[in-house]
Amino acid sequence: MRSEPTTETTDITTREAVNRLRPGDRVEVIHEVKVGMRTWTTKTVGEVVSCERRRHGLHFRRNPDDKVYSDLIVLKLDDGSLTTVAIDEFSQLRHVK
Repeated sequence: MRSEPTTETTDITTREAVNRLRPGDRVEVIHEVKVGMRTWTTKTVGEVVSCERRRHGLHFRRNPDDKVYSDLIVLKLDDGSLTTVAIDEFSQLRHVK
């Protein structure tokens, strides 16, 4: 079952919003998860451990000189585990208390 995206243009998380994050900030990220043909929306809440821009090769048949990057946030969840969330143009990022 595919859920329709509900992101409005004003909800889009920008690179500047990711750059403003600091370790220790508590955030909520609403994002899409895609596995095979399935897609669903989920919410991840945790404390920012780090933010980084990581180069990857996820795109098929690209020129080797093409540089493709993703913005990543490493979060410490309430149970103490770590997770990494890739931020894309449909992600929603909010500070929470």
